[in-house]
Amino acid sequence: MTKELKITLVQTTIHWQDRAANLNMLNQKLSILKKQKTDLIVLPEMFTTGFTMNAEEQYDTMQGETVERMLHWASTCSCHVMGSVIIKEKNKFYNRLLIAAPNKVIQHYDKRHLFSLAGEEKTYTPGKSKLILEINGWKILPLICYDLRFGVFSANTFQNGIYEYDAAIYVANWPDRRRKAWVNLGMARAIENQSYTVMVNRVGKDANGLSYKGYSACFDYMGEKISSLKPGVSAMETVTLSYKKLYEFRKQFAFLNDAAHFQLK
Repeated sequence: MTKELKITLVQTTIHWQDRAANLNMLNQKLSILKKQKTDLIVLPEMFTTGFTMNAEEQYDTMQGETVERMLHWASTCSCHVMGSVIIKEKNKFYNRLLIAAPNKVIQHYDKRHLFSLAGEEKTYTPGKSKLILEINGWKILPLICYDLRFGVFSANTFQNGIYEYDAAIYVANWPDRRRKAWVNLGMARAIENQSYTVMVNRVGKDANGLSYKGYSACFDYMGEKISSLKPGVSAMETVTLSYKKLYEFRKQFAFLNDAAHFQLK
């Protein structure tokens, strides 16, 4: 396969606990993509509320307004749309990454690693497994923020000539004071997994006084940055991933052939 994949990184501010304001803001931002070709739009973690533990008042449902709006964006922009929101299901709350497709299909991944420093595990229920989804023939691993620190969970596999995934995508509310870890771990994940790594983080300040500068980026399979978004600004960028270059690199440097095999529990 030689097909390219175009991914639009949406590095944006988030109105604190104001779903309507955030959805309306994104309506305006994403409207230009109706005429600009992209395959996938990536929004930050908890893009309708900011990173809040006030789930009881801020949650949405799988039949709610946010899912409806994401399906609308996917349809009008003729692409997939990805981002995490607070979802209530069967009396439990999840930090859930939703993926909307143009054909009215929603897939999801529930955040596996909950951020105990903020007490996230006291409010939300952790996910149990990874999701590998396919977009235009590309295998995509979607993950959320704190997952980035746990490399075993995102470890790529190579068995019978097949890689588990081609690109990992992290959506986040990652504070600026820990940006060194954000950038360096993102680069490391790309190198160790021989995959593209896409990272979308918010900007601005939240009600807890935390500052976010974004540092959203896309790293290729060698850890080279191929995006140009500037930190601290609300902006969008569409990057192009080359499957041909990825395939050729993996063929020449098949390092994952030598990796140990293990199972997550």
